[in-house]
Amino acid sequence: MSDNRYEAIVIGAGMSGSWVAKELCDKGIKTLMLDRGPEVKHLRDYPTASKFPWEFEFRGAMSAEHTKANPIASKCYAYRDGATHFFAQDDVHPYLQTKPFDWIKGYQVGGKSLIWARQTQRWSKYDFSTPDTNRFGISWPISYKDIAPWYSYVEKFVGISGEKDGLDVLPDGEFQPPMEMSVVGKHLQRVVKENYNDRHVIYARCAHLTDPQEIHREQGRGQCQNRTICERGCPFGGYFSANSSTIPWAHRTGNLTLKANSVVHSILYDDATGKAIGVNVIDAITKIQTKYFSNVVFLNAGAINSTAILLNSKSKRYPNGLGNDNGLLGKYFGFHNYRALLSATCPGFEDKVKEGRSPTNEYMPRYVNLNKDKDGFKGAYGVAIYTARYRKQEIKAIGTELVNDLLKDKNYEPWSVVSMMMGETLPKESNSISLDSSRVDQYGIPLIKFNVGYDDNDEKMMEHFYQEWEQIYEKAGFTNVERIDTGQAPGLDIHEMGGARMGKDPKTSILNAYNQVHTVDNLYVSDGACMTSTSYQNPSLTYMALAARAADHYMKRKGL
Repeated sequence: MSDNRYEAIVIGAGMSGSWVAKELCDKGIKTLMLDRGPEVKHLRDYPTASKFPWEFEFRGAMSAEHTKANPIASKCYAYRDGATHFFAQDDVHPYLQTKPFDWIKGYQVGGKSLIWARQTQRWSKYDFSTPDTNRFGISWPISYKDIAPWYSYVEKFVGISGEKDGLDVLPDGEFQPPMEMSVVGKHLQRVVKENYNDRHVIYARCAHLTDPQEIHREQGRGQCQNRTICERGCPFGGYFSANSSTIPWAHRTGNLTLKANSVVHSILYDDATGKAIGVNVIDAITKIQTKYFSNVVFLNAGAINSTAILLNSKSKRYPNGLGNDNGLLGKYFGFHNYRALLSATCPGFEDKVKEGRSPTNEYMPRYVNLNKDKDGFKGAYGVAIYTARYRKQEIKAIGTELVNDLLKDKNYEPWSVVSMMMGETLPKESNSISLDSSRVDQYGIPLIKFNVGYDDNDEKMMEHFYQEWEQIYEKAGFTNVERIDTGQAPGLDIHEMGGARMGKDPKTSILNAYNQVHTVDNLYVSDGACMTSTSYQNPSLTYMALAARAADHYMKRKGL
């Protein structure tokens, strides 16, 4: 037991778990971090990061055979040849679905921080109060003021490219210089400013270094090269990942022990003390079980797996899952509704093209349901705006003739725009994660079962978006406007939230305001499982801020 004892155990070496480990290790706490996937070291384990398109068998596309074998993973926009090794294949960790749910998994040290979209918008005072003003769910136990300093703390370390927009619906942060908007993005920005007082088109903030500071050079990171192949791993450290930033930082303290290929079966609980005392781990390769012990446990395996681990952590005191006195563990699971898009052609810019690449886009923050649900639905939505002008390519020749054809004339399609609704979904008891004890995975752990779906509120929000943005497109002079409903299942947004939500009342929530399980105060759940509601922003920045805040809370209890 003494050989397997640490002061702290962190379950999950991804976006939020690596932040917890960094904070603990910085204060001298001997920390064990566990991850179910293989180790991925910055630089060493990015095998495709510098490959050219012609070095891939299908120039980056996937074979029909591979796609057929991975129908869920293949739906992800970043799942391409060159990045598939950072995605869990469909036959890894199978799961059950009462309703369709597309679970995109990144099982390796670093998790999905290697393949995320890197969009980093803060929540505002409105987002934390929406359940109250729009009359749904339960109240958040924290406000924007509680998390604002932690947003700043994380942003300075991560490196965020953005502009000071002065909007209370999307608070400003600690920004590096923004990248440039496209000419159509600027046009749309002007049109919206001239016609509306309550909405704004802005540069979307993203976790890319445009002007590395000393704190980033200490991490060994450099400026973003705008390569837009981020999902392969960035050898420059131009975007934030746990692998290039927080994990190496924690390692350098000498206080971190990282064990990869470690599948956490359950959290160990002591009935006598009422404390979590460690974890039960199965080696992913040998299947050998080992117990590790600690004074505190931080659960950061991702909203789905963190909830599943709690459900599988049963004892005499907690027969239905650790901390699950109220029976709400696994319920009120949330996601984002990304089904609704509006596309159009943008005439009038035939003399303009965009050279080079950009890893971000334009963005419209929320403007609906700020103080009450007056827009015919509950919750909020934002809009991601993508503009592009593509080259026409008529490839009829080969060899030198082909090269000459490609170089001599640059013929372009018209500019196009696609706007995507990023919709808040309402926390509902019926949207749930559970375990099916009759079916187990290769480690003997019960399979996860999803019962998650859309509702009438989602449909009303989509219709509102379509009508509003058809008007905006008309004012902008766009043509060939087309409504698109992707029909995609929940999960493909890859913004899993809830399952062990925070709250003020132990009768209606699992966690308190500092991410502690109400009845087990040395167990913190500091990832997306803690979310009380979903709002509409990409959630990773909020996860990191909450994780750093939770680690700080533990250390202050220790007097550090």
